Amino acid sequence: MQELHDAPLAPLTTFRLGGSADRLITATSDAEVIRAVRDADDARTPLLVIGGGSNLVIGDKGFAGTALVVATKGFQLDGTRLELAAGEVWSDAVARTVEAGLAGIECLAGIPGSAGATPIQNVGAYGQEVSSTITEVVAYDRHARETVTLAPADCAFSYRHSRFKADPERYVVLRVRFDLEDADGLSAPIKYAETARALGVEPGDRVPLAAARETVLKLRAGKGMVLDPDDHDTWSAGSFFTNPILTDTEFAAFHARVREHLGEGVEPPAFPAGEGHTKTSAAWLIDKAGFTKGYGTGPARISTKHTLALTNRGDATTEDLLTLAREVVAGVRETFGITLVNEPVTVGVTL
Repeated sequence: MQELHDAPLAPLTTFRLGGSADRLITATSDAEVIRAVRDADDARTPLLVIGGGSNLVIGDKGFAGTALVVATKGFQLDGTRLELAAGEVWSDAVARTVEAGLAGIECLAGIPGSAGATPIQNVGAYGQEVSSTITEVVAYDRHARETVTLAPADCAFSYRHSRFKADPERYVVLRVRFDLEDADGLSAPIKYAETARALGVEPGDRVPLAAARETVLKLRAGKGMVLDPDDHDTWSAGSFFTNPILTDTEFAAFHARVREHLGEGVEPPAFPAGEGHTKTSAAWLIDKAGFTKGYGTGPARISTKHTLALTNRGDATTEDLLTLAREVVAGVRETFGITLVNEPVTVGVTL
């Protein structure tokens, strides 16, 4: 294990923001991860677990405790069954499954971060979520002080949420297991309308795996959602807000606000989200509330490519970012009566 003191955390995040940690440990095996977690717990030291850093907003004052970088490696494929160590780079793992001719996560190409973070957030994009292919999550249970294996039902997956996210102080993910599909080199059925249009097919059709992955990468890149150190639109956490899920009553009130502010002929995006619930688009809300692409004059601004991404233009602070985020939340609430919820995890700060 590598150990550093007063170590900068900003380089470990895609926002490139945040202060230093009192202590920074890099673990390259499950045993090292468990030992570092136990040591911190025994000493009652605050612990921050870092994977790819693509979903973190760390305060300018840093972290008064131990930051643990999970840098474990492991990609094991047995037929259609895949096991990934938590520290594996997710986008690389997706590429390897496509090369192996296996479907199920090809539309999650280009998502930054590590494999261990995917079940925490129930990562999803372009019609796929990891919860549809995960069979087991191996984690260290800090309460029981033992390694446990959780089935999907135990993970309590929902939209951008899980048991791990609901109880962040309990579990440290070590390994994630998936069951993919051998569809003779074809993708899973294309579910997302934008992807289907880009591919020139109908929703429900299958396409060659490589075509699905490449199309998703192009769509993401067009929105600044593929990491590029030279493109400040990618100095972000991707989508900063989750898409709101509203009850029928809440959606009716929202619809009335839309008519009031935008006119009778405007229909907001609406997607089924379970009985009595409708999901709408956070990006649409932000744009229609007046926060268009490139909004802002300071060092933190909305991406020039996608209204759902807040970005560091190069010399921002975390407080600059939060000031912009709060402005967006307040504006959407005032216009449409909906309070947006941030998707990234905040450390030492609140929105």
